[in-house]
Amino acid sequence: MFSSSTRSIPETRSVPRHLAIIMDGNGRWAKQRFLPRVAGHQQGLEAVRRIVRASIERGIEYLTLFAFSSENWRRPPEEVGFLMNLFMAALEREVGKLHQNGVRLRVVGDLAAFEPRLIDLIRRGENLTAENRKLTLTIAANYGGRWDLMQAMNGLALAYPEKAGSYTEADLEPFLAMSYAPEPDLFIRTGGEQRISNFLLWQLAYCELYFTETFWPDFDAAALDAAIESYRRRERRFGRTSEQLASSAGIVPSVAELMKK
Repeated sequence: MFSSSTRSIPETRSVPRHLAIIMDGNGRWAKQRFLPRVAGHQQGLEAVRRIVRASIERGIEYLTLFAFSSENWRRPPEEVGFLMNLFMAALEREVGKLHQNGVRLRVVGDLAAFEPRLIDLIRRGENLTAENRKLTLTIAANYGGRWDLMQAMNGLALAYPEKAGSYTEADLEPFLAMSYAPEPDLFIRTGGEQRISNFLLWQLAYCELYFTETFWPDFDAAALDAAIESYRRRERRFGRTSEQLASSAGIVPSVAELMKK
């Protein structure tokens, strides 16, 4: 079990250990080019390949991609159908490559809504790659942060009914969909929107947020490096003061620096 940022101070690194991304802007990318929205989703898959490769090269250990939210069922039926078919095709074509490159695949969300063939492809991919450790790639599909909290709470209540009324964070965390991963260090949303849209509500408590105007199909290694550079400049205090951080690092702030606080 990984430590919680609200109960202890996690280790910080110059490169995020866990990167979470909302891949937004596929439809608008296509619209700018007078193409159907589905063309943007196809190009978005190319961006996924680039960022998986770039994450491995930069030493990121966990990459979580928000592919389909529980609210995305509200989109036009033909677009939803295309996304489901694209997901199946990607699993059929990409899982073998992920396995060859040491990537472990996990899919989180309410999978009961998917057709049996898609569920079977997901389980096959997870089983094939289960022992890989170079990168854990998580695809959030039919996922919502509130769904995650509710299913975790229900699981906890069923497992330990005798503790009702005295549950703790530590009790709940093993039941969360991503209990196998540390909390994200860096969250990126492409496409210009600045919200988290019901994604990893529990896990993003102390995550650094980064928003970019770049549409997801155009997001590449250089764009990722820009986000990581922004992350490096952040002061991750986890409730502490800047002076405490300086002291723990053996740095004594000057009088002028203290006067700025």
